[in-house]
Amino acid sequence: MSSTEPVNVRLLDREYTVGCTPEQRDGLLAAARLLDNKMREIRGTNRMAAVDRIAVLAALNIAHELLQIRGEGEREHEISRSLGRLNERLDDLLNLPR
Repeated sequence: MSSTEPVNVRLLDREYTVGCTPEQRDGLLAAARLLDNKMREIRGTNRMAAVDRIAVLAALNIAHELLQIRGEGEREHEISRSLGRLNERLDDLLNLPR
């Protein structure tokens, strides 16, 4: 079992220390880069915007994108199941004696 180690991440030029296992380190750093980019995009040229507001808006944007991706995956899964059922029905029809 891996122990937790401190990892420093930067979000909007502020440093935060987060604990994670060595196996999680790369994923954490990638997530921090994604969040930092989204926060910078939201802040734009308005340097006076409150960091907590920017962070909440970034989190909402990322959560929305995730839900859209999950929804697409569920739709693809449902289409695949429907196609499977249609194939079974076609197989049954083709195997009927004439």
